[in-house]
Amino acid sequence: MELSNLRPALGSTKNKYRKGRGEGSGNAGTSGRGHKGAKSRSGYSKKIGFEGGQMPLQRRVPKFGFNSRNRKVYKTLNLDTIQKLIDEKRFSTDISKEDIVNAGFASKNDLIKILGRGELKSTVNITVDAFTKSAKEVIEKSGGSANIK
Repeated sequence: MELSNLRPALGSTKNKYRKGRGEGSGNAGTSGRGHKGAKSRSGYSKKIGFEGGQMPLQRRVPKFGFNSRNRKVYKTLNLDTIQKLIDEKRFSTDISKEDIVNAGFASKNDLIKILGRGELKSTVNITVDAFTKSAKEVIEKSGGSANIK
C-alpha cells in the first residue's frame, strides 16, 4: 500500500448534488428554493432575531433602567477573605493590587474595592483603588492602613 493507492471506502463518499444545472438534473428552475421571497434570492442571510416580519421579541419586551457610560465597575474583596488568605500564608501583611491580581481575584485592568464583611485579626497595609467606610474603619482599628492607589 502506498499513498498513491489510498482511497475512501466504497460507499463512504457521494458526489456533490449540483443544483440548478438544467432540467435534466431533476433540480432546475427554482433549485429547491421555492417561489419568490427573500429566501429565494441570492445574497440572502437571515438577520439575528428576525421572525419573518413579525415584531421580534427583543423589540416587543418593554425596556427599563439606565446604565451610565461613566460608571466604575469594581471587583470586590471582603475582609474575611483577606484574613483567610493571610492565615493560609497566601498574602503578607502588606497587600497591593498586584498581590490580589496574582492571587486570581481580579485581572490587571480591574478596579478593586475592599468591602467590610468579616473581622480582621492581623495588622495589614492594603493599597487598592477603593474602600468602604466600614472596611477602612476595621483596617485602621486593627492597626493597619488603607491606602488608595
